[in-house]
Parts: sequence; structure tokens; C-alpha cells
Amino acid sequence: MDFKAELKKYQEIVEKELDKYVRKDKCIEETLNKSMEYSLMGGGKRLRPILVIATYQLFKNDIEKCMPYAVAIEMVHNFSLIHDDLPGIDNDDFRHGRQTNHKKFNEATAILAGDGLLNSAYIVISEELQKSVQEELKEKLKIFNEFSLAVDRMIAGEYIDTEYEGKEISTEYLDYIHINKTGALLKLCVRMGAILGQSSEEELQELSNYADKIGLAFQIKDDILSEEGDEKILGKPVGNDKKRKKCTYVSKYGLQESKQRLEKITQEAIKSLDKFGEKAEFLKELALYIQNRNK
Repeated sequence: MDFKAELKKYQEIVEKELDKYVRKDKCIEETLNKSMEYSLMGGGKRLRPILVIATYQLFKNDIEKCMPYAVAIEMVHNFSLIHDDLPGIDNDDFRHGRQTNHKKFNEATAILAGDGLLNSAYIVISEELQKSVQEELKEKLKIFNEFSLAVDRMIAGEYIDTEYEGKEISTEYLDYIHINKTGALLKLCVRMGAILGQSSEEELQELSNYADKIGLAFQIKDDILSEEGDEKILGKPVGNDKKRKKCTYVSKYGLQESKQRLEKITQEAIKSLDKFGEKAEFLKELALYIQNRNK
């Protein structure tokens, strides 16, 4: 498999789909809509919607069924990035090599753009639910419930991360922050794809294990990049976590042990997909991509 070509193909599918949901009408709140578009269409890895689609394709091929859920999760992710960058939280000036939303527009517009993207996600899924025939409704309501719970966990993780900034915390607290702040949405993506694909409970559990591992791997790698990444490649400043005295995996375990933990967790993620054979090759490669990324 040419992983880079496959990844680019998925990213192009996601970009095209997201563009359908951009509000381009001339209206009084046009600047707000442009602010939402600025963040939603501002690039990035598109990892979360890709996870929804790639997991779904372990079971089915008609990806149209899972696309609204992929779009909704990317809206929620971008909502979280807008708010994460705000002066009251991380106070970052750049994201994906561009000004953060509150720098490009203003703080009030950025807050409302984030709120707008979050609410848009619920609109997308609720419209999809209305199309369901009765026998499909239970499955989709289960996804909507998991969607809502994952957003709740993401907000909780962000709160704890902010509340404990500059304080020494336990390993358990550190894991709890990132299982929720970063891992909850990644796990939701995988579970949505599996549920829509009508996986068995055993298959769903194996895929959930995979998602737990890549969620932690993603955060450990973020912490490593914050310590030794290239600002030009990352598109944002390096060293902000240290400056703000955030408790990270690097501050807790050191750079070398963090890299060892990242390697171990990545291999565990890949191992959890063994039962899916060659069909899971892209998801295995995606775990390695998370481990080896430079931005």
C-alpha cells in the first residue's frame, strides 16, 4: 500500500465534503460564517473524519452513509481548536501556520465561531437521523449518544488541563486529562465507523482498544513535538507547554522515556487490529503515521 497516496485520497474526500457545509450566503452574520469557514477549511490532518471512514470501510463500502458523522466530528474538533487557542486557555497566535481565529477576527467572533461549529455538528447529525427508516434509528441514536458523551468528555479534559496548569499532578491525572481531552473524540471516530458498519461487539471492543492507544499516542507525540519540533513545520510556536508550566508526558517522564512509551503504545495499537487482517492495513499505517508525524 502507498500510505501517503491513500491518506491524501481520504483527505481530499473529507475536504470536498466539508466544503458542502460551508455557509456562503450573503447575510448580516456573514463575518461569523467566514470565521467558521476560516477554521473549518484551514487545513490540518483530517485524522478524525478519516478514522470514521476507514473504520467503516472495514465492514462496508458505501461511505456516503458515514460521511455526515465524519463531517460532524471535524466540526467539533475545530470548535475545540478555536477555543483551545483563546487567550483564556492556551493563548496561541498560530494554528496550521496561520493566525488563530481570535487573531484573524477577534476574541468574541472566535468564541461564537467555535460555538457555531459545535452546534452545526448537531444539526448535521440530527438531519441525518431524520432520514433514517425505523430499523436504522436505534443504531444511529446510539451513535448520537456516544457523540454527545465524547464532546462532554473533551470539555471536561480541557477544563482539567487548564485548572491544573502549573501544578504537579499524578500519572493517573495526566492520563485522565488526555484520555478525555484528546482521546475521547478519536475513540468516538472509530466507534462511529464500526457501529455504522454493523460490527460485532467483539470487533467493536478490539477497535475501541486500538482507538484508546492511538489517542494516547497522539498526545504523547504532541508533547514531544512541543519540546523538539520545528516551528516552521508545525505552524505554531514550540515550547509553549514548558513556558506555561503544563504537565505533559515529557515533563513527567522525560523526552527519552516518552519516546519509548510512544513506541510501545503504537505497537499495541497495531496489534489490536490483527483479527482484521489486510483490511486494517491503512489503520495500522495510520498508527505509525501518528507516531512518526512532524506536525
